[in-house]
Amino acid sequence: MSGSFSNTDTGNKQADPYTAKNKDDPSLKQKVDDLVSFIDACKFGMMTTRIASSGLLVSRCMALAAKEAGGIDLMFHTNTESGKTDDLESDPKINIAFLNSSGEWASISGEAEITTDRDTIRKYYSQGLKAWLGDLGDGKHDGGPEDPRIGMIKVKARTITYATTGQTIVGRGVEVAKGIATGSAPNVNKLRELSEADIEQWRSVSK
Repeated sequence: MSGSFSNTDTGNKQADPYTAKNKDDPSLKQKVDDLVSFIDACKFGMMTTRIASSGLLVSRCMALAAKEAGGIDLMFHTNTESGKTDDLESDPKINIAFLNSSGEWASISGEAEITTDRDTIRKYYSQGLKAWLGDLGDGKHDGGPEDPRIGMIKVKARTITYATTGQTIVGRGVEVAKGIATGSAPNVNKLRELSEADIEQWRSVSK
């Protein structure tokens, strides 16, 4: 079975001129620094997992708790008794997506690990968790750092794609209008990718 899809033949013409024109490949450090700044500004991401019972995909809004490995591995709090932990136990593959109002975005694909290590949970614990977990009144499940329902989802990135722009909304609008008038793709974003090799290299220098 073919692993690609095509609906036409453009000959020697670029079939995807937008991607070709906006692709940006700065240094690895610049890529990671800009990605980390963007994620920090977003604070919330959409976590996509595969539903254990049906195989369908589901996304949930999650607050970023922390970052590791120089900023590329992401940590999230979770209730260990929730559906997403069942999903990840069945299939650890995961995607985290971030988006802001300017249309900048990031997609981080990798594998997730659920940890209930109390030292890790104490390290990243937030008082705000009490509001989501509640106090069951049994002296154990109180939403505090020792509550066994509190776990962490660590997302170990394998590939990352993101788009940022240094332009204003007006500037981007001008580029789009120019593209409509001339038929050339607008230069409105910096499309960047971090391969598995890039990520492993970054981990090795971030230890």
